[in-house]
Amino acid sequence: MSNEEQPATPVSRRTFMSTAATAAGFTIVPRHVLGGVGFQAPSDKVNVAVVGYIHGMGTSNLLNVIKSDNIVALCDLDESAAAKEALKRRGTLEKLPKAVQYKDYRVMLDKQKDIDAVLVATPDHWHALIAMASMQLGKHVYVQKPLTRTISEARALTEAARKYKVVTQMGNQGHSEEGLRLMQEWLEAGAIGSVREVHCWTNRPIWPQGMPRPTETQTAPDGLDWDMWLGPAPMRPFHKTYHPFGWRAWQDFGAGAMGDMGCHVLDAAFTILKLGAPTSVISTLAYNFLPPVPGERGFGKRVEYNDSYPPSSLIHLSFPERGAMPPVKLHWYDGGLLPERPEDLEPDRTMPESGTIFVGDKGKMWCETYSESPRLIPETAMQAFQRPPRSLPRVPEGRAGHEKNWLDAIRQKGQAVSSFDYAGPFTEAVLLGNVSLRYPGQRLLWDAPTMKVTNLPETDQFIQHKYRGSWSLT
Repeated sequence: MSNEEQPATPVSRRTFMSTAATAAGFTIVPRHVLGGVGFQAPSDKVNVAVVGYIHGMGTSNLLNVIKSDNIVALCDLDESAAAKEALKRRGTLEKLPKAVQYKDYRVMLDKQKDIDAVLVATPDHWHALIAMASMQLGKHVYVQKPLTRTISEARALTEAARKYKVVTQMGNQGHSEEGLRLMQEWLEAGAIGSVREVHCWTNRPIWPQGMPRPTETQTAPDGLDWDMWLGPAPMRPFHKTYHPFGWRAWQDFGAGAMGDMGCHVLDAAFTILKLGAPTSVISTLAYNFLPPVPGERGFGKRVEYNDSYPPSSLIHLSFPERGAMPPVKLHWYDGGLLPERPEDLEPDRTMPESGTIFVGDKGKMWCETYSESPRLIPETAMQAFQRPPRSLPRVPEGRAGHEKNWLDAIRQKGQAVSSFDYAGPFTEAVLLGNVSLRYPGQRLLWDAPTMKVTNLPETDQFIQHKYRGSWSLT
């Protein structure tokens, strides 16, 4: 075979879950000695509770779970007219007539004892608290990306998953994508040589970002418990720019463009290059002025991004050698910024809205957002490439089977492909990019074991989680 795909190595679901893959990010951890707090041998179907199922990805996660397993509980604090309309439009509750509904995840975990696993699809500022409470009770957890809002939370969840011996998964569904495995195999076959530079970009933000905090006071919709929605975040008045969609723009609630899409777009680089922790990061802001005032000359007022994330950013992460693999410079672009178009990319080929370009010493390789559609650049190199046999285990259904991969791991006492052992350190690196946005133009030197920026101690306030009132991870 020249440039045709070679047949895939047949891998049964049980073999997939019990075989140790060679690539970083594909490690399968045996659980034959599993017996953590509250653990029960799973039945044929896993009983799942979904927290945050009305808005955003929660509905998609829920629909994927019910293809094979049970939804026994639903938790969301929004009972507003808009939330009820969303449920009606999607027909969510009609599909789950036996699921018990809750407004407070603590009440749910205390009352309902048949829950085996919890899926968290809330705004980012809630991820760590709900996941931690669930793991402490021996519940398996699936948490939407980014895993957490702060670096210290990501570290805490990684350590807790090991302590409580539960099956975990982050919701970066591209990690189950076929293309991710193809690129790993191609790289190991020498398709582009050693990689020292990677460019990653996204079309986010697709929500308003880079603006001052609202000053007008609005009344929260009837049925929305605003104090509970804020939870561990600092108190502020309700405003429609925060809920239900715009919270990603605000540093108290979300993780901006990089947090939203970095755990998708950067996934291929972290996995196939085995990147681990960066040694330094430096960023620039593309725009930090408000629009000019009509009738006045020059730019508008300068904006300090201490509340909302900037509208555009460019972030550079440096990674050290990993065994025989050379150091890597990774460049992140968002808000309309793009890397330079490769000179050897054919004129009629369009760069995707989000994607990754790997620059090797023998060629280039790219993929789109979720590691799909991988190709060598130029296309003549792709056509001439002798593709290696498929050697890595595949996830059935690819990224559409990401939730099922987690559920199968629970049943078969394995570990999911994007477990917290991978997703936790990965999220830490992504969130370090956000820390750098607080200090544009300054190179931050990172010591991962201590979670410290060694040359700028004041960054610690943005690395450690701080919660309002009595909220706590312990």
